[in-house]
Amino acid sequence: MDKYKQLYKVVSNVEKVIIGKKNEIELVLISLLCKGHVLIEDVPGVGKTSLVSALAKSINCSFKRIQFTPDVLPSDITGFSMFNQKICDFEYRPGAIMSQMVLADEINRTSPKTQASLLEVMEENQVTVDGVTYKVPSPFMVLATQNPIEYTGTYPLPEAQIDRFLMKITIGYPSQGEEANILSTYRKEDPLAQLEPVIDTSDILKLQNSIKNIHVDDKIMKYIVDIVSSTRNHEDISLGASPRGSLSLLRASQAWAFYNNRDFVIPDDVKKLAVPVLTHRLMLKQETKLKKITNNDIVNTILSETTVPVVSNDEKE
Repeated sequence: MDKYKQLYKVVSNVEKVIIGKKNEIELVLISLLCKGHVLIEDVPGVGKTSLVSALAKSINCSFKRIQFTPDVLPSDITGFSMFNQKICDFEYRPGAIMSQMVLADEINRTSPKTQASLLEVMEENQVTVDGVTYKVPSPFMVLATQNPIEYTGTYPLPEAQIDRFLMKITIGYPSQGEEANILSTYRKEDPLAQLEPVIDTSDILKLQNSIKNIHVDDKIMKYIVDIVSSTRNHEDISLGASPRGSLSLLRASQAWAFYNNRDFVIPDDVKKLAVPVLTHRLMLKQETKLKKITNNDIVNTILSETTVPVVSNDEKE
């Protein structure tokens, strides 16, 4: 089977649970291919947790959910060392992060100290406990959720934490037709309970390696740099996207090209991924917020004002 067709099977399988949200499912899958992490920001009840659970089941990987509350400690996440009297030595007790797919539910409800315990593992796929480093299993992915409406008792993620998420997505409410379909599907049983794997984690690892071989022309790379640089010089932005943002946009564009059965990136790939990859990395000026201008508005404006490169067929080889 063609590699990209395996991805279509995953999307179709997750759609049995998350109805009418194919684009959002695809974006999460693209992030997985890039070895990235996803921040899902949306109101309660739209399927954030179900989306993550369905994806974990579809690729047959280990899955753990961490319900973040103010009393969750860093050791609950990373693990801790405990003295074992039988061996007269300390041994490592793994924390909840030791899983292939981790749902960090309501991540903004825990303390900054606990949030910071995720910094190392999200960047380096490892945790350090009492000076000893432990690798997390592969593939590894953190999907964090937060509610954009409730602010009481929450701790907003710092810029260093937000920048480690490859993408930020919203699921949104379903249309009336989609909601009627949801009621019909869930009327007798929960489809998540019946969901079966369609590929294995070994397939995901192979697909992740395939992304590296997708060709990116120098003109496309300059296009990415031009877009990201514009966020740093924009009059409405106080903090633009970092070089990590440029790399994330490059990797996501390669993955999207692969998903669409191409071995080269085109400008439309970059345009498609720019909003989910860049918007959460921007900090707007206060006066910009008062004008009700959003991060999405600014990224879309930058895309419309940036010269799109023309890449010939010869240059794609």
